[in-house]
Amino acid sequence: MNSFKLFSLLIFAFTLNARAQLTITECQQKARENYPMVKQFDLIEQTRQYNINNANKGYLPQVSVAVKATYQSDVTEIPPILSQMLSQMSGQEVSFPPLSNDQYQAVLEANQLIWDGGVISAQKKITEAGAEIDRKKLDVELFALNERVNQVFFGILLIDEQLKQTEILKSELQTNYKKIESGVQNGVANQADLDVLKVEQLNVLQRETEMKSTRQTYLTILGALTAQKLDGQTALVKPYLDLAVVNEPSNNRPELSLFDAQYKLYDSQETLLNAGNMPRIGAFFQGGYGKPGLNMFSNGFSPFYIGGVRLSWSLSGFYSQKNNLGKLELGKHAVDVQKETFLFNNQLQSSQQKTEIEKLKAVMANDDEIIELRTRIKKAALAKVENGVLTTTDLVREINAEDQAKRLKALHEVQLLMVIYNLKNTVNN
Repeated sequence: MNSFKLFSLLIFAFTLNARAQLTITECQQKARENYPMVKQFDLIEQTRQYNINNANKGYLPQVSVAVKATYQSDVTEIPPILSQMLSQMSGQEVSFPPLSNDQYQAVLEANQLIWDGGVISAQKKITEAGAEIDRKKLDVELFALNERVNQVFFGILLIDEQLKQTEILKSELQTNYKKIESGVQNGVANQADLDVLKVEQLNVLQRETEMKSTRQTYLTILGALTAQKLDGQTALVKPYLDLAVVNEPSNNRPELSLFDAQYKLYDSQETLLNAGNMPRIGAFFQGGYGKPGLNMFSNGFSPFYIGGVRLSWSLSGFYSQKNNLGKLELGKHAVDVQKETFLFNNQLQSSQQKTEIEKLKAVMANDDEIIELRTRIKKAALAKVENGVLTTTDLVREINAEDQAKRLKALHEVQLLMVIYNLKNTVNN
């Protein structure tokens, strides 16, 4: 039973530790999912669907109802001479009742579109293009989160590396403290030497406290970005040093897709402009009830209907078509200029980052040798202190010099990783 409990605790501890591990890719993904603006994607899709449905309604019969009542100062009437002539010809008296000055009419009209020149189709394309632009703009905004996550993530990694080195330094200072303490007890060292080491130990503890506080602040920011509760036990996984991005020629930034979507919108607007100047063909049906009906000689209420095909063509759109097409072309040129400017600045930024990577690689080539030399100098200083040739203050200076060399190496490693991921972010690869 005890073995089973121990095994269960080990499994729980492993699971807890696994949950506390965070990679930079996971942080970027969680930040994107947590960002409030991500909800805008659903709103964009719903709006697009509403607009498409509204455009499709144009294919349905368009029904209208009109009711009117009028009073006319004069009405059409048959000349009396015509009645006389007809009466003489027929041998019977012929008369036409006069029309009433008050007239009434109720009409139900239905129009069915047959061909609109492509207007509805173009409207749907504009709707799709507009929704795509909104999505791409949101992609650009969400992509900007990566840079913010990178800054916080690598800031924590740098502090972690510094804390590791601090633990090594504390251990080394404690070891030397015990040696000097033993020397004080044996009369070969004095209390001042011991106090020098004690002061340095306290200084290291102060730096450690400051770094842990800063780390917790960064964790709080990262937790807010990723919607996670992170504490001091949370460990970040150091990314793999991948230099392949330096030689990657492609650029997949979301801004480029946004420019393409804007260009497509102008194409769709041009299609709509051309379609708007085409003739329209439709079928219609009118049914009504009025006084008079279609028979103007009938002075009573009667039903009526009319059906047929109608062609309409407004030519006034051709007056401004050339100017409107010119405006659309200017819009396309503006997008081209924006894209060219973005690529120029992006290329400039990526070149600077690649130069920074090469510089850091060159600097890091000497880090190990500097650390090795500093370690040898420190060991020699320690031997001199033990032989009474060198003071403890000099030893502390050499210990700090070695510690600084190790810290610089850790700094360079994290800086290189950060610049690489910034370059990945610059070209989205």
